[in-house]
Amino acid sequence: MLNQTSVTEFFLLGVTDIQVLQPVLFVVFLTIYFLNLAGNGAILMVVISDSRLHSPMYFFLGNLSCLDICYSTVTLPKMLENFLSTHKTISFSECISQLHFFHFLGSTEAMLVPVMAFDRFVAICKPLHYTLIMSHQVCTQMAVTIWIIGFFHALLHSVMTSRLNFCGSNHIHHFFCDVKPLLELACGNTELNEWLLHTVTETIAMGSFFLTLLSYFYIIIYLFFKTHSCSMLHKALSTCASHFMVVVLLFGPVFFIYIHPASGSSMDRERYIAIMYSVVTPVLNPLIYTLRNKEVKEALRRVIRRNL
Repeated sequence: MLNQTSVTEFFLLGVTDIQVLQPVLFVVFLTIYFLNLAGNGAILMVVISDSRLHSPMYFFLGNLSCLDICYSTVTLPKMLENFLSTHKTISFSECISQLHFFHFLGSTEAMLVPVMAFDRFVAICKPLHYTLIMSHQVCTQMAVTIWIIGFFHALLHSVMTSRLNFCGSNHIHHFFCDVKPLLELACGNTELNEWLLHTVTETIAMGSFFLTLLSYFYIIIYLFFKTHSCSMLHKALSTCASHFMVVVLLFGPVFFIYIHPASGSSMDRERYIAIMYSVVTPVLNPLIYTLRNKEVKEALRRVIRRNL
């Protein structure tokens, strides 16, 4: 992945250029990062260690927690380093690697959400066939498939971006390397890159979003017309509500960044929105699932009691 360019490194402008805010932001984002590692790490630990959580729903939740840890680790450590450094550079190869893993993990998570929604659809609407449809083998195959698709989706963007010419400014108006800020710096024709970004990314994002909505639509219709138990209705809707919060937090910012038409004045706004899905959402996911899920909370208590 070699580019025909004289640029060997990029300068990340970061979240803000106000120097007095840098130490404050360092503490804020360091705290968020530790909360992310602790929250998602705890979920991953209980899902693996507690046999009562060895079910498809928690298998996919474990995948989500793993993705959230890795996803924020792609951008946050470099961001934290730059808060305390005057040399805010990143090499060309590191930049392309960061871009690759950011899109790899992000697109994988986007595709995992409809899989989790489908799991809830089968569990609620077809309970008698649940163990047959969502067998361990099927769940593993689904997880492996979305991870592979995510990898090759990211590889497409990283290879195409690495082949661009960068002969002008090397100042990236962002706190990490992403396709859109790099296309702003490219000297040659970027129409193909922009088409791939909008077409492929939009297909994954919109497809995942509508498949998720479709599953929840069928769940809600089924619950209102087929279920006569108030307790079962409440439990199912509670689970779906937590999942739907993840959908809103994940896809809302993604639609604005990658599908909403870009303008020159939107660069600063896009940086702040990127903080939502790359930093904030990963730390909110464990809170959403643990605060609204009795089984996860009870599993966490059992782990704590065993270690006291």
